[in-house]
Amino acid sequence: MVLAAVVALNPLGIDLIHAAFFANEVLSRSIWEPIVLAGMAIVALLVLLEWGIRKFIMRRRARGTATLG
Repeated sequence: MVLAAVVALNPLGIDLIHAAFFANEVLSRSIWEPIVLAGMAIVALLVLLEWGIRKFIMRRRARGTATLG
């Protein structure tokens, strides 16, 4: 999740978001919008994957300590 924030909030990420959604030129918006949206979708999938793996590991550890005690 930290990686998603770093990608979106660095100067290059802010410039890409501006070019995709806030630029005055239609050509710039039409070129960058699908690229940025695809990147945002990939980052969102990575965040969900990370969350799922962490949840799985926490459940596995909880089960392992319950059987030991």
